[in-house]
Amino acid sequence: MSKRYKTDKNYCMSSFLTFRYIYDEDKVFKEGLIHKDYQVNKNMKLIPCSSAQDVEDAILNNLSNIDLTKAGLMLSGGIDSAILASYMPKGTKAYTALCNAEGAVDETGRAQSYCSEYGLEHRIVDISWDDYLATMDALSLNDGCPVPPNEPQVYKIAKTMKEDGIETIIFGDSADMVFGGYSELISKDWDYEGWKKRYTYIDPVVALNEGIEMDYVFDQYKTGDGGIDYIQFMNDIFTVTSTGSYTNAFRMANIDYLDPYANLTMKEPLDLSRVRSGDSKYLLRELFRERYPGVEVPEKIAMPRAMDQWMKGWSGPTREEFSGGGGAKVFQGKGNSCCIA
Repeated sequence: MSKRYKTDKNYCMSSFLTFRYIYDEDKVFKEGLIHKDYQVNKNMKLIPCSSAQDVEDAILNNLSNIDLTKAGLMLSGGIDSAILASYMPKGTKAYTALCNAEGAVDETGRAQSYCSEYGLEHRIVDISWDDYLATMDALSLNDGCPVPPNEPQVYKIAKTMKEDGIETIIFGDSADMVFGGYSELISKDWDYEGWKKRYTYIDPVVALNEGIEMDYVFDQYKTGDGGIDYIQFMNDIFTVTSTGSYTNAFRMANIDYLDPYANLTMKEPLDLSRVRSGDSKYLLRELFRERYPGVEVPEKIAMPRAMDQWMKGWSGPTREEFSGGGGAKVFQGKGNSCCIA
């Protein structure tokens, strides 16, 4: 017997604006449009790491499970993918996005230096607003909900890799979650209301005429005295948002993928005071220094996407579901403008 889904457009819009995915897997935008949220595998056997050597051993072990001669690497200018680059065979193709917009972040130079260090073939994938327009609808239909800002460019990279004969994409999305990379989100011990305001991408009650509060999701992580277990919230909720924006694109490109950081964990609790003093991802920083002696450790930036530049002149949504008073301003949220397909 096939599963029954409940059509609830207001809920789905509200959930997507809050979390960038539909929290309740039983609810859909419309009949037949099924969303495929990334599922956190809570039964996955985790590899505990307490040193840079532990991380290296775990990465090598994970990479040994696939044929690296048929793999390609998604390479940014950051330390997570740079570390992975150092373990790939010489000649491996590494792909870096370059957004075609004035003022957009350009990571290609730093990525090229990583490739030069380890003999990888560097490929730059140009990303334009036309690429977004050409693929947003298909990506949205494939996932049953609107697209987050980086998804169309991830899809173009994945499609390019597929056309080049790559069978498995290596990428490093989970490193930030595992090793304390989201330094702003873990910059303090949040109270409930502060975390809800900080985490919510766009308040659905402000943006929509019939928006629904998503408090019941946040409520599951409440602690005593008005606090919240924001670390567990990130592990459960933000992981779906972050990794899901990659996996939908990979799925539509019909290509396999591996994140060698996904089954790693800190053996000891994350040293929050160390992260908050400026030493985020301290185990990975140590490993980066070993793999790239004398190279300055780059600070984290989000995956470059030129949404703010491309949508600079956007006057805001005009569909009847959206509040007329907010205009585009309410959509200039955390993590660049929100893509509404």
